[in-house]
Amino acid sequence: MAKKKTENTELPAYSRVKRRDNYYLRARIYDADGKRIDIYGKDEQELTAKVLSAQREIEKTKVARFNPKVEEYCEKWLEMQASSISPSTLKGYTLAVRKYIEEPLGDLYMTEVTADDLRLAMVPVSKMSVSVYNKVNMLLKSIFYSAEYSKIITDNPAKAINAKGGVPQKEKQALTDEQVSQLLETIKGLPPYVFVMIGIFAGLRREEILALRWDCVHLDSEPPFISVRRAWHSEKNRPVITTKLKTPAAKRDIPIPDNLANCLRIEKEKSISDYVIADKDGQPLSYSQFARIWNYIKIRSTKERTIYKYVNGQAIKKKFKPEPGQRCVNREDIIYSLDFTVTAHQLRHTYITNLIHAGVDPKTVQYLAGHENSKVTMDIYAKAKYNKPEELSAVVNGALKMDD
Repeated sequence: MAKKKTENTELPAYSRVKRRDNYYLRARIYDADGKRIDIYGKDEQELTAKVLSAQREIEKTKVARFNPKVEEYCEKWLEMQASSISPSTLKGYTLAVRKYIEEPLGDLYMTEVTADDLRLAMVPVSKMSVSVYNKVNMLLKSIFYSAEYSKIITDNPAKAINAKGGVPQKEKQALTDEQVSQLLETIKGLPPYVFVMIGIFAGLRREEILALRWDCVHLDSEPPFISVRRAWHSEKNRPVITTKLKTPAAKRDIPIPDNLANCLRIEKEKSISDYVIADKDGQPLSYSQFARIWNYIKIRSTKERTIYKYVNGQAIKKKFKPEPGQRCVNREDIIYSLDFTVTAHQLRHTYITNLIHAGVDPKTVQYLAGHENSKVTMDIYAKAKYNKPEELSAVVNGALKMDD
């Protein structure tokens, strides 16, 4: 056995061995996992070059393992979350991590990141909505606390990040009774009608409506009810239906009013699908298909939009705000009749608000809405129940009334 010392490193012991009728020099080293590797060379020069190359790769592996770059660790952290959160939540996390964390910080090693680096990364995020800011803030803290727990970093820079930031969003408003009537009248007979009816009168989430099958719509029961047992999400614009709901509380049975039951009976008669909301082939909708269906509502609103007018072959952009009752120039069947905006979540918010105004107690509202956290229900309850001075006055006077 012999050893050779080079300028920067000492080669491990090597020996002369015979392989396939030829003699080689063989050195043995150990990789980052402690596994032995045999390296062969025709002479000392070749063996030296191969050993040094292998050692450099092993060192890189060790560095990457014990001091990964932010991008590498973020991807590993996302992979670790896959078993404990829903696919739709993981998709949201992945988009946020890659855009707001990996883009500005990805090339830094985890041990290099300072609190100032994180603060700078959060500057553009602070100009986003409060919900986006809170999500990125939570993800940053979760990733770096995980790295600290795994002893990849000793000083956690995320401890210094401010928990408050972002631009407050406009508070979600429930649709009024007049708006509900106007919306339903406008889209009656159009593709989004059944979706909107389920949202307003059963309060299902979008992913619950798009995954709803007829086996969970109990129209012959007294009273009729809907069972929430499945959820929809989209992967690469393809629908995925799963029995894994957003939270355990999302699994619920919801009694439905007669108007919704009658609507669903009519729809079931002509349905060719196992799904309540389906495409022409009876399959659940993809994300783009749902967007096209929702466009039936958006295109009938009086919200200002950008249009393009072609003059001499050149597209000229201009702002256009339709008047209520005005007909679309290119489509006579389209009347701009909705002077308010509507979102899919707003339908559910309207359902919950109507339950509260009807005097349904908070625990029942929490069950029907499928809220895991009672705080979510109580926040909506407080805003919906006591948002008028006359109602607050009655509560205060009743609470503080004293005998004469």
